[in-house]
Amino acid sequence: MNWLTLVSYFFGGVFLCNAIPHLAAGSMGRPFQSPFATPRGEGLSSSTVNVLWGFFNLAVAYVLICRVGDFNLRSTVDVAVLGLGFLLIGLFAARHFGRFHGGNSPE
Repeated sequence: MNWLTLVSYFFGGVFLCNAIPHLAAGSMGRPFQSPFATPRGEGLSSSTVNVLWGFFNLAVAYVLICRVGDFNLRSTVDVAVLGLGFLLIGLFAARHFGRFHGGNSPE
């Protein structure tokens, strides 16, 4: 397997994970941090901006996972690489945004 395809799946997992909180918060009508807020990544963006940003992340994830290579859900390597990207950005987001929402405090 081409290693660039695996890199694509890894970042597909990153974008897929990032889509979830933006789509969830936006569809509930709640503001949430986004790259378009002030200060960047810390301030709150409107629910509409979050739905649009979440949808963009979902579209990028689709391209990286489904349109690059031949992603196979039965391939342990494909799923593990995608899952690793999903997990790592999820852990980063939990640590970073936890300080704003009462989650994990830096230890």
